[in-house]
Amino acid sequence: MSQANVFSLQGKTALITGGSRGLGFTIAQCMVDSGAKVIITSRHQEDAQRAAEVLGPQAFGYAFDVADTETTRQWVSGLLAEHGRIDILVNNAGNHCKKSIEEMSVGDFESIIDVHIVGAFALTKALVPHMKQYGNGNILFMASMASFIGVPYVSGYSAAKSACLGLVRALTTELADSGIRVNGIAPGWIDTPMLRKAIAGDKERSQKILNRTPMKKFGTAKDIGWAAVYLVSDAAAFVSGHVLVVDGGALIGF
Repeated sequence: MSQANVFSLQGKTALITGGSRGLGFTIAQCMVDSGAKVIITSRHQEDAQRAAEVLGPQAFGYAFDVADTETTRQWVSGLLAEHGRIDILVNNAGNHCKKSIEEMSVGDFESIIDVHIVGAFALTKALVPHMKQYGNGNILFMASMASFIGVPYVSGYSAAKSACLGLVRALTTELADSGIRVNGIAPGWIDTPMLRKAIAGDKERSQKILNRTPMKKFGTAKDIGWAAVYLVSDAAAFVSGHVLVVDGGALIGF
């Protein structure tokens, strides 16, 4: 394969949960631009369909709630019947709850774990036998800086994102003999609507983030999208069990 084609996803089909907006949408966009057919999900059909229309004829949108694990296997079977095969799974769907431990209910905590971990596990479990049939596949988990550092008021999110690291490591050793690679991405502070909302009007917090980041800037959604393309492409054929931190050096900054 030539250098020009090593990053190509031509002929591949990617399933991206939570792909109708935010980083999931940009990951889908970068994969389409790299030649892949993408299947994106949202809890709401209209959101998934609207995003797929923006992405173009290589994109398909479906309503799917990753936390509803009782329907996962049947939903995947229908998807495979319609599309034939899925080569890439991006476990991107997530939720968030910013509360102190006194304020956060057990239900709040469980809802985060159900989406980020239980739901991602169930979907991965449903797709692995299919990937084994073809002798190859790529599974990508979205981790976070909260997988590595303490962040106050997001104990549920931090626990879920830390568990992503364990899944990447365990599944890498379990699935390597089947030709399936498992990796993760841990985004740093990325310029998204969610971040802008979080730091709106708080110049001190914004400056604190930039001071901690050696590159002195926020990342872009495309930084994450292209990192995802790399990890599932032939350019990363010998990369498995790795969580790629995309943070401008923030984790090793002072």
